[in-house]
Amino acid sequence: MANVETALKEATTTIDGALGAALVDYGSGMALGTVGGGKDLDLQIAAAGNTDVVRAKVRTMEMLGLNDEIEDILITLGSQYHLIRLLKAHGGGGFFLYLALDRGRANLAMARHQLKKVESMLEI
Repeated sequence: MANVETALKEATTTIDGALGAALVDYGSGMALGTVGGGKDLDLQIAAAGNTDVVRAKVRTMEMLGLNDEIEDILITLGSQYHLIRLLKAHGGGGFFLYLALDRGRANLAMARHQLKKVESMLEI
């Protein structure tokens, strides 16, 4: 099992078009680790903002009575993909991997597949 920094570095180096990645606790909205980003992509702000997205979707599923699990959430922008992958933690806490991709360089299907591998590396 890899630590957070190693897993996030794996995501940003093996996934074509990766701009940045974060592991986020959606209970608090805090990023537990980040790799990449920059002046045009503040991963701390992205972590907090995407926490609201995850909470809203989880709440909506509860209101609808859907007895299912979210694998991932995709936000498509003109020049980027933002991929949110919910994780299952041993302690029952809520975490997600956040990956920002350059839409012109990324293969979305491969990114999803590789992000699953990164998830399996993590020890939470």
